[in-house]
Amino acid sequence: MDGLGNPVRFVLSPGQAADVTNAPSLVEGLEFEALLADKGYDADWLIDLVEVAHHAEVVIPPRKNRKNPREYDKHTYKQRNLVERFIGWAKHFRRAATRYEKTARNFLAIWNFVAIIKLLK
Repeated sequence: MDGLGNPVRFVLSPGQAADVTNAPSLVEGLEFEALLADKGYDADWLIDLVEVAHHAEVVIPPRKNRKNPREYDKHTYKQRNLVERFIGWAKHFRRAATRYEKTARNFLAIWNFVAIIKLLK
């Protein structure tokens, strides 16, 4: 999502895979000032990648089990609600929300269609 709540990129992953494993493919080739994500993306290697390769601020709250919790900008983190609102809005499209499509290609196409509708609004 960009700063206005518009979708930028979708990447499909296997259901049993952790979301953080696909994070590099989501940020690859994009320019951004800050990366906002939930606690599921709190990994040292991802934080290093964003800070070093993209020269961007990382706004990810630390997990509770971290021995040395990192500081993060709580005010900026509140902007992550744009992602949650987009997902809530997109779930009104039953075909996208319930995965009627059997193939990954068709499922991604449905989500791209939903993104186009969002961008046209």
